[in-house]
Amino acid sequence: MMILTLDTLRNPAILETRSLPRRFLGRVMPLPRRAGWRNVVRLIFEIQILRYLSVLLPFVIAMLVWPNLAFPLAQAPLAMIVVIAFVEVKLLSLSDTARERLMSEDDAERVLDTLRLRARQVLSRIAARHDLAEGELHLVVEQSEMARVPPLTLVSVQADTPARLLRLDAGDRAELAQLFEGDLSERDLHHANLRMNDFLRMVALETRGVSAHQRLAARLQQRREKEAPA
Repeated sequence: MMILTLDTLRNPAILETRSLPRRFLGRVMPLPRRAGWRNVVRLIFEIQILRYLSVLLPFVIAMLVWPNLAFPLAQAPLAMIVVIAFVEVKLLSLSDTARERLMSEDDAERVLDTLRLRARQVLSRIAARHDLAEGELHLVVEQSEMARVPPLTLVSVQADTPARLLRLDAGDRAELAQLFEGDLSERDLHHANLRMNDFLRMVALETRGVSAHQRLAARLQQRREKEAPA
């Protein structure tokens, strides 16, 4: 899971928005400040042109190993197109029948209900931490549409007055980390999204509904965070 906010990206300019929800995949490429090599490879794999080039790499290797095949292979673009289509359509996508086999619609709805419940809980605590008392907060969870690869999950908190992505501190990000714990994982959500063929989930919370008790608890928690030794 990648949490998108000013302090987690090398290219924070992509966070600018004029309307909600702000989408990222297929439009811009987030560059995380800290990411393991696996996450970097997964992000690179999301770039379509690089994915095509990796699929065609065996053709390049064959030309280098067997130079006499270089000209025939270069003159066979149809074969290359067929290979790309096979990978994109057969391996990285699911047919309607495969989607139905992946998970029942009822199970998918249960996964989404769990996400909505946790999202509202997390949004309440974040709204209290930021002392927001008007407008709506939206927790936006966007996943890659590709199947049979590790899910790529982008999470952000977006506010509507004015339209913007909220700047999240370490405490806020710790709250968001609780979204995918226990009986809900990123892969569970990915399967539900594949089943429903919908990869953008947005849960809204009216900030006026955050209780005084939650706001007080948030202030006490922030005070403890400031007083804790580094």
